[in-house]
Amino acid sequence: MPTCKECENDVDALVSLKVDGKAKKMCEDCADRVRETAEIAEQSESVVQGMMGFKGRR
Repeated sequence: MPTCKECENDVDALVSLKVDGKAKKMCEDCADRVRETAEIAEQSESVVQGMMGFKGRR
Protein backbone atom coordinates (compact mmCIF):
# COMPACT_ATOMS: atom_id res chain seq x y z
CA MET A 1 0.00 0.00 0.00
CA PRO A 2 1.26 3.49 -0.79
CA THR A 3 1.95 5.93 2.02
CA CYS A 4 0.93 9.60 1.98
CA LYS A 5 3.93 11.91 2.41
CA GLU A 6 1.84 14.55 4.23
CA CYS A 7 0.02 12.53 6.90
CA GLU A 8 2.12 9.32 6.82
CA ASN A 9 -1.01 7.11 6.54
CA ASP A 10 -1.39 4.09 4.30
CA VAL A 11 -3.91 4.84 1.53
CA ASP A 12 -5.44 3.02 -1.42
CA ALA A 13 -4.38 5.58 -4.02
CA LEU A 14 -2.22 8.69 -4.17
CA VAL A 15 -3.11 11.91 -5.99
CA SER A 16 -0.45 14.00 -7.71
CA LEU A 17 -0.76 17.73 -6.98
CA LYS A 18 1.55 20.65 -7.83
CA VAL A 19 2.59 22.56 -4.71
CA ASP A 20 4.96 25.51 -5.11
CA GLY A 21 5.89 24.33 -8.60
CA LYS A 22 6.71 20.77 -7.51
CA ALA A 23 4.49 17.73 -8.01
CA LYS A 24 3.76 15.94 -4.75
CA LYS A 25 1.88 12.72 -4.22
CA MET A 26 -0.56 12.66 -1.32
CA CYS A 27 -3.88 11.17 -0.28
CA GLU A 28 -7.15 12.75 -1.39
CA ASP A 29 -7.83 14.30 2.04
CA CYS A 30 -4.44 16.02 2.17
CA ALA A 31 -4.84 17.17 -1.45
CA ASP A 32 -8.19 18.79 -0.57
CA ARG A 33 -6.63 20.58 2.40
CA VAL A 34 -3.72 21.85 0.27
CA ARG A 35 -6.13 23.09 -2.43
CA GLU A 36 -8.24 24.91 0.16
CA THR A 37 -5.17 26.54 1.69
CA ALA A 38 -3.96 27.70 -1.73
CA GLU A 39 -7.38 29.14 -2.61
CA ILE A 40 -7.58 31.03 0.71
CA ALA A 41 -4.07 32.43 0.23
CA GLU A 42 -4.92 33.58 -3.30
CA GLN A 43 -8.14 35.26 -2.16
CA SER A 44 -6.47 37.01 0.77
CA GLU A 45 -3.69 38.26 -1.48
CA SER A 46 -6.30 39.65 -3.85
CA VAL A 47 -8.06 41.47 -1.00
CA VAL A 48 -4.80 43.00 0.25
CA GLN A 49 -3.86 44.11 -3.26
CA GLY A 50 -7.31 45.69 -3.64
CA MET A 51 -6.93 47.59 -0.38
CA MET A 52 -3.55 48.91 -1.44
CA GLY A 53 -4.79 49.93 -4.89
CA PHE A 54 -2.51 47.54 -6.80
CA LYS A 55 -3.45 47.67 -10.50
CA GLY A 56 -0.66 45.58 -12.07
CA ARG A 57 -0.28 41.92 -12.83
CA ARG A 58 1.51 39.26 -10.89
